[in-house]
Amino acid sequence: MKICIVGTGAIGGFIGARLAMNKDFTVNALARGESVHALNKHGWRLEQDGETIQSPCFASDSTAELGLQDIVFIALKTPALPQVLPTLAPLIDENTLVVSAMNGIPWWFFRDLEESSHRPFQSVNPKGQHSLAIPYENIIGLVVHAAAIRKEPGVIQHKAGNTLIIGEPKGGKSERVQMLADILSDAGFESKHSDNIRAEIWFKLWGNMTTNPVSAITGATADKILQDPLVRKYCSAIMNEAAIIGEHIGCKISEDPETRHLGTEKLGAFKTSMLQDVENGRAIELDSILGIVYELSQRLGIESPNIESLFGLTRLFATTKGLYGKSDT
Repeated sequence: MKICIVGTGAIGGFIGARLAMNKDFTVNALARGESVHALNKHGWRLEQDGETIQSPCFASDSTAELGLQDIVFIALKTPALPQVLPTLAPLIDENTLVVSAMNGIPWWFFRDLEESSHRPFQSVNPKGQHSLAIPYENIIGLVVHAAAIRKEPGVIQHKAGNTLIIGEPKGGKSERVQMLADILSDAGFESKHSDNIRAEIWFKLWGNMTTNPVSAITGATADKILQDPLVRKYCSAIMNEAAIIGEHIGCKISEDPETRHLGTEKLGAFKTSMLQDVENGRAIELDSILGIVYELSQRLGIESPNIESLFGLTRLFATTKGLYGKSDT
Protein backbone atom coordinates (compact mmCIF):
# COMPACT_ATOMS: atom_id res chain seq x y z
CA MET A 1 0.00 0.00 0.00
CA LYS A 2 1.30 3.43 -0.95
CA ILE A 3 0.60 6.28 1.46
CA CYS A 4 1.60 9.92 1.06
CA ILE A 5 1.81 12.50 3.84
CA VAL A 6 1.25 16.01 2.49
CA GLY A 7 2.78 18.37 5.03
CA THR A 8 5.46 16.93 7.33
CA GLY A 9 5.05 19.18 10.33
CA ALA A 10 4.19 17.93 13.80
CA ILE A 11 0.97 16.05 13.01
CA GLY A 12 1.90 14.91 9.52
CA GLY A 13 5.23 13.63 10.76
CA PHE A 14 3.59 11.93 13.73
CA ILE A 15 1.12 10.04 11.53
CA GLY A 16 3.70 9.26 8.86
CA ALA A 17 6.27 7.85 11.26
CA ARG A 18 3.73 5.59 12.95
CA LEU A 19 2.39 4.24 9.65
CA ALA A 20 5.88 3.68 8.26
CA MET A 21 6.56 1.13 11.01
CA ASN A 22 4.42 -1.29 8.96
CA LYS A 23 6.78 -2.84 6.40
CA ASP A 24 3.83 -3.54 4.08
CA PHE A 25 3.37 0.21 3.60
CA THR A 26 5.44 2.61 1.55
CA VAL A 27 4.95 5.93 3.32
CA ASN A 28 6.07 8.83 1.13
CA ALA A 29 6.12 12.55 1.88
CA LEU A 30 5.32 15.65 -0.11
CA ALA A 31 7.59 18.16 1.56
CA ARG A 32 9.88 21.09 0.84
CA GLY A 33 13.32 22.45 1.56
CA GLU A 34 15.29 20.95 4.42
CA SER A 35 12.52 18.46 5.20
CA VAL A 36 13.00 16.71 1.85
CA HIS A 37 16.72 16.27 2.50
CA ALA A 38 16.26 15.15 6.12
CA LEU A 39 13.54 12.61 5.32
CA ASN A 40 15.43 11.08 2.41
CA LYS A 41 18.66 10.84 4.42
CA HIS A 42 17.33 9.70 7.80
CA GLY A 43 13.75 8.55 7.11
CA TRP A 44 10.84 9.16 9.44
CA ARG A 45 12.02 9.90 12.99
CA LEU A 46 9.63 9.98 15.93
CA GLU A 47 10.61 10.46 19.56
CA GLN A 48 8.12 8.85 21.90
CA ASP A 49 8.20 7.00 25.23
CA GLY A 50 11.90 7.67 25.64
CA GLU A 51 12.99 6.16 22.34
CA THR A 52 13.35 7.19 18.70
CA ILE A 53 11.44 5.26 16.03
CA GLN A 54 13.03 5.44 12.58
CA SER A 55 11.64 4.12 9.27
CA PRO A 56 12.49 4.66 5.58
CA CYS A 57 10.88 7.53 3.66
CA PHE A 58 10.95 8.81 0.11
CA ALA A 59 10.30 12.54 0.09
CA SER A 60 9.88 14.91 -2.81
CA ASP A 61 8.51 18.35 -3.58
CA SER A 62 6.97 16.96 -6.78
CA THR A 63 3.66 15.12 -6.82
CA ALA A 64 4.45 13.83 -10.30
CA GLU A 65 7.59 12.14 -8.94
CA LEU A 66 5.65 10.59 -6.04
CA GLY A 67 2.92 9.26 -8.32
CA LEU A 68 -0.40 7.58 -7.60
CA GLN A 69 -1.16 6.76 -3.94
CA ASP A 70 -3.71 4.59 -2.14
CA ILE A 71 -4.10 7.00 0.78
CA VAL A 72 -3.16 10.68 1.00
CA PHE A 73 -3.09 12.47 4.34
CA ILE A 74 -3.29 16.25 4.06
CA ALA A 75 -1.69 17.69 7.20
CA LEU A 76 -0.91 21.18 5.95
CA LYS A 77 -1.34 24.51 7.64
CA THR A 78 -4.36 26.10 5.97
CA PRO A 79 -2.48 29.14 4.56
CA ALA A 80 -0.56 26.69 2.35
CA LEU A 81 -3.67 25.15 0.77
CA PRO A 82 -4.11 27.57 -2.17
CA GLN A 83 -0.67 26.69 -3.51
CA VAL A 84 -0.63 22.97 -2.73
CA LEU A 85 -4.14 21.58 -3.32
CA PRO A 86 -4.13 22.25 -7.09
CA THR A 87 -0.89 20.26 -7.44
CA LEU A 88 -2.15 17.02 -5.86
CA ALA A 89 -3.87 15.48 -8.92
CA PRO A 90 -0.97 13.08 -9.77
CA LEU A 91 -1.41 11.45 -6.34
CA ILE A 92 -5.11 10.73 -6.73
CA ASP A 93 -7.45 8.57 -8.77
CA GLU A 94 -11.05 7.53 -8.11
CA ASN A 95 -9.96 4.95 -5.51
CA THR A 96 -7.56 7.12 -3.49
CA LEU A 97 -8.64 8.06 0.02
CA VAL A 98 -7.83 11.70 0.77
CA VAL A 99 -7.77 12.25 4.53
CA SER A 100 -7.85 15.85 5.79
CA ALA A 101 -5.98 16.10 9.08
CA MET A 102 -5.92 19.84 9.70
CA ASN A 103 -6.75 22.45 12.28
CA GLY A 104 -10.14 24.11 12.25
CA ILE A 105 -12.83 23.77 9.59
CA PRO A 106 -11.70 22.00 6.38
CA TRP A 107 -12.59 23.28 2.93
CA TRP A 108 -15.15 20.51 2.31
CA PHE A 109 -17.12 21.02 5.55
CA PHE A 110 -19.94 23.16 4.09
CA ARG A 111 -20.18 21.47 0.71
CA ASP A 112 -23.97 20.99 0.75
CA LEU A 113 -24.67 24.51 2.00
CA GLU A 114 -22.31 25.99 -0.59
CA GLU A 115 -23.91 24.04 -3.42
CA SER A 116 -27.46 24.96 -2.43
CA SER A 117 -26.62 28.65 -2.03
CA HIS A 118 -24.02 28.86 -4.84
CA ARG A 119 -21.89 30.84 -2.36
CA PRO A 120 -18.56 29.38 -1.22
CA PHE A 121 -17.26 30.30 2.21
CA GLN A 122 -14.33 32.58 1.49
CA SER A 123 -12.63 31.79 4.80
CA VAL A 124 -11.99 28.13 4.00
CA ASN A 125 -12.91 27.72 0.31
CA PRO A 126 -11.95 30.98 -1.42
CA LYS A 127 -13.89 31.40 -4.67
CA GLY A 128 -14.76 27.71 -4.41
CA GLN A 129 -11.31 26.78 -5.74
CA HIS A 130 -10.45 24.24 -3.02
CA SER A 131 -13.55 22.21 -3.85
CA LEU A 132 -12.39 21.88 -7.45
CA ALA A 133 -8.99 20.48 -6.51
CA ILE A 134 -10.07 17.18 -4.92
CA PRO A 135 -13.27 15.22 -5.64
CA TYR A 136 -15.61 15.24 -2.64
CA GLU A 137 -16.15 11.50 -3.03
CA ASN A 138 -12.48 10.82 -2.22
CA ILE A 139 -12.45 12.72 1.06
CA ILE A 140 -12.37 11.29 4.59
CA GLY A 141 -12.52 13.59 7.62
CA LEU A 142 -10.08 13.21 10.49
CA VAL A 143 -9.88 14.90 13.90
CA VAL A 144 -6.59 14.72 15.78
CA HIS A 145 -6.58 14.72 19.57
CA ALA A 146 -2.84 14.60 20.13
CA ALA A 147 0.04 16.99 20.71
CA ALA A 148 3.41 16.81 18.99
CA ILE A 149 6.17 19.21 18.00
CA ARG A 150 8.65 19.30 15.13
CA LYS A 151 12.03 19.62 16.82
CA GLU A 152 13.84 20.00 13.51
CA PRO A 153 13.17 19.00 9.90
CA GLY A 154 12.25 15.32 9.89
CA VAL A 155 12.25 14.90 13.68
CA ILE A 156 8.92 14.78 15.54
CA GLN A 157 8.48 14.55 19.29
CA HIS A 158 5.20 13.15 20.60
CA LYS A 159 3.97 15.09 23.63
CA ALA A 160 0.52 13.84 24.60
CA GLY A 161 -2.67 12.29 23.27
CA ASN A 162 -3.09 9.48 20.81
CA THR A 163 -6.65 9.67 19.45
CA LEU A 164 -7.63 9.95 15.79
CA ILE A 165 -11.35 10.21 14.93
CA ILE A 166 -12.30 9.52 11.32
CA GLY A 167 -15.52 9.52 9.35
CA GLU A 168 -17.38 10.10 6.11
CA PRO A 169 -18.07 13.79 5.33
CA LYS A 170 -21.71 12.92 4.59
CA GLY A 171 -22.09 11.04 7.88
CA GLY A 172 -22.84 7.42 8.57
CA LYS A 173 -20.33 4.59 8.60
CA SER A 174 -18.59 2.85 5.74
CA GLU A 175 -16.29 -0.07 4.97
CA ARG A 176 -13.53 2.22 3.69
CA VAL A 177 -13.48 4.27 6.88
CA GLN A 178 -13.45 1.11 8.98
CA MET A 179 -10.51 -0.17 6.93
CA LEU A 180 -8.67 3.08 7.60
CA ALA A 181 -9.56 2.93 11.28
CA ASP A 182 -8.08 -0.57 11.46
CA ILE A 183 -4.88 0.60 9.75
CA LEU A 184 -4.50 3.46 12.22
CA SER A 185 -5.21 1.18 15.18
CA ASP A 186 -2.55 -1.24 13.97
CA ALA A 187 -0.15 1.74 13.84
CA GLY A 188 -0.70 2.36 17.54
CA PHE A 189 -3.34 5.06 17.47
CA GLU A 190 -6.57 5.02 19.43
CA SER A 191 -8.70 5.13 16.32
CA LYS A 192 -12.43 5.88 16.40
CA HIS A 193 -14.90 5.50 13.54
CA SER A 194 -17.45 8.31 13.85
CA ASP A 195 -20.82 8.44 12.12
CA ASN A 196 -20.84 12.25 12.43
CA ILE A 197 -17.35 13.57 11.74
CA ARG A 198 -18.62 17.10 11.16
CA ALA A 199 -19.87 17.26 14.75
CA GLU A 200 -16.49 15.98 15.96
CA ILE A 201 -14.70 18.67 13.98
CA TRP A 202 -17.01 21.38 15.32
CA PHE A 203 -16.57 20.15 18.89
CA LYS A 204 -12.78 20.38 18.67
CA LEU A 205 -13.06 23.83 17.09
CA TRP A 206 -15.41 24.94 19.88
CA GLY A 207 -12.68 24.14 22.37
CA ASN A 208 -9.74 25.80 20.64
CA MET A 209 -11.27 28.76 18.79
CA THR A 210 -10.68 30.90 21.90
CA THR A 211 -7.35 29.75 23.35
CA ASN A 212 -5.60 29.84 19.96
CA PRO A 213 -6.37 33.48 19.06
CA VAL A 214 -6.11 34.76 22.64
CA SER A 215 -2.71 33.13 23.02
CA ALA A 216 -1.59 34.61 19.70
CA ILE A 217 -2.35 38.21 20.66
CA THR A 218 -1.24 37.95 24.31
CA GLY A 219 1.66 35.49 24.15
CA ALA A 220 0.11 33.59 27.07
CA THR A 221 0.07 29.83 27.50
CA ALA A 222 -3.32 28.17 27.92
CA ASP A 223 -3.08 27.96 31.69
CA LYS A 224 -2.48 31.72 32.02
CA ILE A 225 -5.45 32.47 29.77
CA LEU A 226 -7.85 30.53 31.97
CA GLN A 227 -6.36 31.84 35.22
CA ASP A 228 -7.53 35.37 34.40
CA PRO A 229 -11.22 35.51 35.43
CA LEU A 230 -12.15 38.19 32.88
CA VAL A 231 -10.49 36.37 30.00
CA ARG A 232 -12.03 33.08 31.12
CA LYS A 233 -15.47 34.73 31.12
CA TYR A 234 -14.80 36.19 27.67
CA CYS A 235 -13.81 32.78 26.29
CA SER A 236 -16.99 31.27 27.74
CA ALA A 237 -19.11 33.95 26.06
CA ILE A 238 -17.50 33.18 22.70
CA MET A 239 -18.08 29.46 23.16
CA ASN A 240 -21.75 30.06 24.03
CA GLU A 241 -22.19 31.98 20.79
CA ALA A 242 -20.45 29.23 18.80
CA ALA A 243 -22.67 26.59 20.40
CA ILE A 244 -25.76 28.43 19.13
CA ILE A 245 -24.26 28.60 15.64
CA GLY A 246 -23.42 24.89 15.83
CA GLU A 247 -27.03 23.95 16.50
CA HIS A 248 -28.04 25.64 13.25
CA ILE A 249 -25.70 23.44 11.21
CA GLY A 250 -26.45 20.14 12.95
CA CYS A 251 -23.41 20.19 15.22
CA LYS A 252 -24.90 20.49 18.69
CA ILE A 253 -22.51 20.96 21.61
CA SER A 254 -23.54 18.88 24.62
CA GLU A 255 -20.90 20.29 26.97
CA ASP A 256 -20.73 23.64 28.77
CA PRO A 257 -17.72 25.99 28.50
CA GLU A 258 -16.67 25.58 32.12
CA THR A 259 -16.39 21.80 31.75
CA ARG A 260 -14.18 22.30 28.70
CA HIS A 261 -12.04 24.83 30.58
CA LEU A 262 -11.43 22.28 33.33
CA GLY A 263 -10.26 19.78 30.75
CA THR A 264 -7.94 22.32 29.15
CA GLU A 265 -6.44 23.21 32.53
CA LYS A 266 -5.37 19.60 33.01
CA LEU A 267 -3.05 19.99 30.01
CA GLY A 268 -0.98 22.57 31.88
CA ALA A 269 1.14 25.38 30.45
CA PHE A 270 1.11 24.52 26.77
CA LYS A 271 1.60 26.82 23.80
CA THR A 272 -1.18 26.66 21.24
CA SER A 273 -0.33 26.00 17.61
CA MET A 274 -1.25 29.59 16.76
CA LEU A 275 1.10 31.01 19.39
CA GLN A 276 3.89 28.78 18.05
CA ASP A 277 3.22 30.12 14.54
CA VAL A 278 3.42 33.72 15.80
CA GLU A 279 6.69 33.06 17.59
CA ASN A 280 8.13 31.48 14.44
CA GLY A 281 6.91 34.20 12.09
CA ARG A 282 4.54 31.91 10.20
CA ALA A 283 1.14 32.80 8.76
CA ILE A 284 -1.55 31.93 11.31
CA GLU A 285 -4.56 29.70 10.65
CA LEU A 286 -7.04 32.36 11.67
CA ASP A 287 -9.56 31.89 8.88
CA SER A 288 -10.14 28.18 9.44
CA ILE A 289 -10.31 28.52 13.24
CA LEU A 290 -12.18 31.77 13.81
CA GLY A 291 -12.83 33.60 10.54
CA ILE A 292 -15.13 30.83 9.30
CA VAL A 293 -17.22 31.01 12.48
CA TYR A 294 -17.64 34.76 12.02
CA GLU A 295 -18.50 34.30 8.32
CA LEU A 296 -21.03 31.60 9.18
CA SER A 297 -22.68 33.76 11.83
CA GLN A 298 -23.08 36.51 9.25
CA ARG A 299 -24.51 34.08 6.71
CA LEU A 300 -27.03 32.76 9.25
CA GLY A 301 -27.89 36.18 10.68
CA ILE A 302 -26.87 35.20 14.22
CA GLU A 303 -25.49 37.95 16.44
CA SER A 304 -22.04 37.08 17.76
CA PRO A 305 -20.42 40.23 19.23
CA ASN A 306 -17.79 38.32 21.19
CA ILE A 307 -16.73 36.22 18.21
CA GLU A 308 -16.58 39.41 16.14
CA SER A 309 -14.38 41.24 18.64
CA LEU A 310 -11.88 38.39 19.01
CA PHE A 311 -11.69 37.88 15.26
CA GLY A 312 -11.20 41.60 14.65
CA LEU A 313 -8.50 41.96 17.30
CA THR A 314 -6.59 38.87 16.18
CA ARG A 315 -6.86 39.81 12.51
CA LEU A 316 -5.52 43.30 13.23
CA PHE A 317 -2.67 41.92 15.34
CA ALA A 318 -1.68 39.35 12.71
CA THR A 319 -1.98 41.82 9.83
CA THR A 320 0.26 44.28 11.66
CA LYS A 321 2.83 41.52 12.17
CA GLY A 322 2.59 40.37 8.55
CA LEU A 323 1.16 37.00 9.58
CA TYR A 324 -2.29 37.20 8.00
CA GLY A 325 -3.35 37.39 4.41
CA LYS A 326 -0.11 35.84 3.14
CA SER A 327 0.45 32.33 1.87
CA ASP A 328 2.73 29.93 3.70
CA THR A 329 3.98 27.41 1.17
